[in-house]
Amino acid sequence: MQFDVTWLLLLIPATFVLGWLASRFDFRQLQLQNRRSPKAYFRGLNHLLKGEDDAAVADFEQAVRNDPDTPELQFALGHLFRERGQYNPAVRLHEHLLMRADLSPAERQRAQHALAMDYTRAGILDRAEQALTRLEGSPHETQSRQIRLAIYERLRDWPHAAQVAQLLQREQAALYTRRLTHYACEQALQAPHWEQSIAQLQQARARDPHAPRPLVELARLYTQAGMGEHAAQVFTTLESAHPEWLALLAHAFVQLWISPSNPLKPHINLPEQLQKLYQQQPNTDLLEALVTLLAADPTTATHSTHSSSDTTAPPAADYYLQHLRSKPSLVAAARWLESKAQTMHSLLPPEVVQALEKTAQPLLRYRCTSCGFEGERHYWHCPGCQAWDAYPPLRIGDF
Repeated sequence: MQFDVTWLLLLIPATFVLGWLASRFDFRQLQLQNRRSPKAYFRGLNHLLKGEDDAAVADFEQAVRNDPDTPELQFALGHLFRERGQYNPAVRLHEHLLMRADLSPAERQRAQHALAMDYTRAGILDRAEQALTRLEGSPHETQSRQIRLAIYERLRDWPHAAQVAQLLQREQAALYTRRLTHYACEQALQAPHWEQSIAQLQQARARDPHAPRPLVELARLYTQAGMGEHAAQVFTTLESAHPEWLALLAHAFVQLWISPSNPLKPHINLPEQLQKLYQQQPNTDLLEALVTLLAADPTTATHSTHSSSDTTAPPAADYYLQHLRSKPSLVAAARWLESKAQTMHSLLPPEVVQALEKTAQPLLRYRCTSCGFEGERHYWHCPGCQAWDAYPPLRIGDF
């Protein structure tokens, strides 16, 4: 049987026509998808502007399905997931982006940054740290270092925080110099022996002579160790450079003064210095320190806080009353009533004194000037907003 060439001649144009029809079909499908994708994208934007997040997420997901090769759509969807608190879908999306081989270096760095933000917002700090470290040398380097620094501060990992702060110090020397001083103080307080703590605090003071914290921590350590001469030297330095911070140390110095050995006495006249500080800035801590000195030894008070010509030391109630005359204070009023309770028991029931004392307790707290977080003790690093140096050395009732 011979092959008919005519059929071959007919097959060639038929094949060409079928190929052309198939290409037109694919092109139409592509056009249809391209038309659907912008519509879904713009619908998502419209819902997003109206605050309809659920509808926006659905439209963006449709846009990504219609056009999975466009990174911008996936970045938009991932950002929306993260803002809505849907961290698992955001992480999967950005990890999928990082696995793509067709991303440009800039897009890959952007995806890495987005993944780091997902882990950070989700509170998965170990993975966030790893993702942020991979951004070194990228345009996101400074921001990633700042976030890593915040993570290390939250974890109280002061050595790593100091390493990152040293890198950031090149851009903002003043800000991170003080941060490094705080980190050095934190590490000093964690040292196993107080001699090491003192040595590290002295180094911190040498690096940042204008910072009050190394002096405050040194004074605490010296008073705890009973090193009167060194404690007196720090007291004098703080009195001339940062007198407001001595309110935090008044109780510790008074306890050392009234101790049997009194190692402060040969080096400083503490009652006189506290009286001087109190006259310059009356506050609750200095007032309580003076009352404690008076209770331990009435002869230690060199002169009264009131204008009376009586040279004898006044009772504690007079200290509180004079404070009320110069600066109204619910705390001082409660203390005055408490000191007078024995003689006023027939006029003032003890329940009234206790109620007033309880009402005054919130005024004995310290308050962060950045976020308003209140604490019973003074913080250098706010537990609420993580701000440094946001706590004044005065209690709420002293403002």
